[in-house]
Amino acid sequence: MMDRVVVTPAGRRAAVLDVIASARSRLVLSLYRCDDRKVLEALGAAGRRGVQVEALLTHRTGDRSSLRLLRVLLEQLGVRVWRYADPCVKYHAKYIVADERAALVGSLNFTHRCFKKTSDFLVVTSDQHVASSLVRLFDADCHAPSAAAPTGLSPRLIVAPGHARADVRTLLTEARHSIRLVDPKLSDPSMLALLRAKAAAGVEITLLGGPRVAGRRSHGKLLLVDDRLALVGSLALSTTNLDQRREVALTLSGHAAVAQLTHFFDAALTSDPLHIGGSPQSLASVA
Repeated sequence: MMDRVVVTPAGRRAAVLDVIASARSRLVLSLYRCDDRKVLEALGAAGRRGVQVEALLTHRTGDRSSLRLLRVLLEQLGVRVWRYADPCVKYHAKYIVADERAALVGSLNFTHRCFKKTSDFLVVTSDQHVASSLVRLFDADCHAPSAAAPTGLSPRLIVAPGHARADVRTLLTEARHSIRLVDPKLSDPSMLALLRAKAAAGVEITLLGGPRVAGRRSHGKLLLVDDRLALVGSLALSTTNLDQRREVALTLSGHAAVAQLTHFFDAALTSDPLHIGGSPQSLASVA
């Protein structure tokens, strides 16, 4: 099993296109926004070579006209379009699965902006338990949408709402030396209180929570715990993301993948980070 981390804008589009191109029988993907011509063309090409292509769309975004247009475009390309029907939960997860064999989990929308102008993260994994779990989640959310995710999913996946709050809390609680966060939406009172408590206990906390990270618009979410474990996906530490949206994030513990994300974080520290040493009051400006 191998995880490949992608952080560069050019690499993100290539990774998405590679996963789509690798599908031979079934391709499923969650789309919140998509306006990239190459991605749409790749989905159409997959259908023409006999792949069963299915897309799950949220039932609401800030731009409903774009959502309707995306549905029409996908259907014209031969994609089976599902609408997430849960009236209370917005579908904000971003993932692709090819043949239950390869999966992509990230924070980015498949748009011109996220392929060029944003700071985002994605992971391509050959972990088949992750891939099959995402397909189970996809099928459940297409056919019987509810806030509860299926049981027995890969322990590497954190799915909101549901157990996401407890799972993230466990990751933060287990930190012994450092917590590093890229999260422009960090605002949940419980998570902020926990970070203050960890800071008071001597854990070094560094937050990149401003409008720009590494010279680009901050959009991606990243959590690094003791530089040994990482969490990448659409899940922000806000009350809305934790409790009111379908979000998906993936944990990584492989040395190479975590080291690459740590290197990115270190290089991005010039983007006006907020350091929290031992003072629990240092996070007050974030709340």
